[in-house]
Amino acid sequence: MKRYLSTSLRLLLFFLVLLIPTGCATKDHRTASRESAGIAPLPATNKEAVLQVYGASTWGWRGWFAIHTWIAAKPVNAESYTVYEVIGWRQHRGLSAVRIEKDLPDRYWFGERPRLLKDFRGESANKLIEAVDRAAKSYPWPDTYKAFPGPNSNTFTAWIAKQVPELGLDLPFSAIGSGYTETRTQ
Repeated sequence: MKRYLSTSLRLLLFFLVLLIPTGCATKDHRTASRESAGIAPLPATNKEAVLQVYGASTWGWRGWFAIHTWIAAKPVNAESYTVYEVIGWRQHRGLSAVRIEKDLPDRYWFGERPRLLKDFRGESANKLIEAVDRAAKSYPWPDTYKAFPGPNSNTFTAWIAKQVPELGLDLPFSAIGSGYTETRTQ
């Protein structure tokens, strides 16, 4: 009886933790910050090539242990950055999960401040940008997204890192999905 009670109490506590309102439960993704964090150099004042990899806590309770990753690139003399990322909810609108668009490179990820995981400048960045673009466009799961085990945003960034080993990118443990290895079925 004592063992049963202990197990029951643990389960009750587990479910209470899941049900207790948290700060992330009161956030609204529609009003969360998507502003620049001021990490990336401004194209207007920095003409050199820039390639950066970012990560930020994911939305909601997953942010307690997982991050979303993306890559931003600005060739020499470019007036803007191109952002490479995978966003699963794009599929609800009939779009590819892969997003390659001109955008702010260092946006807050729906209220979560990004952190710089890798930074290349000048000629080293310039050499990598084309290879990153090719790898992103050859991603094998553009129309598939699963938060766990993948493929997801971290699978995408890890795929690029594998195709472009010169990045020397080791994603953190919190980049859940970065180890996804299932081969694409034809």
